[in-house]
Amino acid sequence: MGKEMLTGNGAAAWGVRLAEVDYIPAYPITPQTEIIETIAKWISEGSMDASFVTMDSEHSMVTAAGAASATGVRVFTTTSSQGLLYGFEMLYTVAGWRVPLVMVNVSRGLSSPITLGPDHNDILALRDTGFLQIHCETCQEVLDSILMAYKLAEDERVLLPVMVNMDGFYLSFTRENVEIPDVGTVRSFLSEYQPEHAFFKAGQPMAQGVAVLGGEFYSYFKYQMHLASQNALDVYKEVCGEFEKKFDRKYGTIEEYMLEDAEYVLVMTNSFSTLGKAAVKRAREKGIKAGLLRLRVLRPFPDPDIKNALKGKKAVAVIDQNISVGKGGIIYSEIGGCLFNEKNRPLLLSFIGGLGGKNISQEEFEFIFDKIVSAVDTEIVEPPYLLYTENEWKDMTKLKETAGKE
Repeated sequence: MGKEMLTGNGAAAWGVRLAEVDYIPAYPITPQTEIIETIAKWISEGSMDASFVTMDSEHSMVTAAGAASATGVRVFTTTSSQGLLYGFEMLYTVAGWRVPLVMVNVSRGLSSPITLGPDHNDILALRDTGFLQIHCETCQEVLDSILMAYKLAEDERVLLPVMVNMDGFYLSFTRENVEIPDVGTVRSFLSEYQPEHAFFKAGQPMAQGVAVLGGEFYSYFKYQMHLASQNALDVYKEVCGEFEKKFDRKYGTIEEYMLEDAEYVLVMTNSFSTLGKAAVKRAREKGIKAGLLRLRVLRPFPDPDIKNALKGKKAVAVIDQNISVGKGGIIYSEIGGCLFNEKNRPLLLSFIGGLGGKNISQEEFEFIFDKIVSAVDTEIVEPPYLLYTENEWKDMTKLKETAGKE
């Protein structure tokens, strides 16, 4: 169909339209509301053939999405931040049902205090639910990821729901040039949904557990979900290969940016990775052999690909746009676990930044590279660093003083 300037939300809506979704239960919340508004407009105009229902809460929305998917229709829904947490109970439930629906989460920091800016505590709270997770850097990637998510979720070796994540405001309302493929090509890539999952396999009573008594049964079904999630790594790579043949755009579980000869590596995810790439270029100009590893798939966690990408590197700085209060960066811990048993593993440093959408400045990236280079020289790895500039601290101090006077 050609290229069009689209927001991340607009790109998501186009992904849903091209996937020819049958049913969309929805509930509005900033900053994802534009997605459902766009879809509702198309349905009312008759340019999109789907059933759209506004629910009374995100809990009801996720329940309806899972139930509809179990009946054999292709389902989409979307939410953000507090809304995601409101439906949290049902995320575990529908993943346990093994229904291949697709959700988009538009990341936004969690209250309290309230913010509209993005970080990743909302989406990372889901990492144990059974939902697969694909994280996007660009608007084009949002559209493409939704198409790939359906093909991945509906594969009989997987049959798990998929969450596609993008940053609120930084991506959801940023317009970029997006290639919108024609529906015929999409149909040749993503065939009509054939619901041959566990609910519909007659004569196989152990294929799906709805209510069980006893830990041995519960353990069986949970382990089946785990195996399916592990299967998803290979299936996803197959899907990416097919997608590249059809649309000439290449994706993987990770993205390696200037990584081949790099000695010092940033690990990032989502839209702030663009800032990290610019920082890597500046570091290269100063003679630092820098590179960036962007995590695209966070569930299942692509341990083999990460190990291979970071093999032989001197030091790695994990930049978490999240904080596990009392522990530190979530992704730092997962990268640490991934590399723990590797021989000659790189030094691993933790940095936390971008909380609530706070910008990660050039000054802060320079600080990160100074720390990882000096860590290699001294072999001293200090506790996690919270990225916060001197000027930001001064502004906060002034604000506190003013509030105290009032």
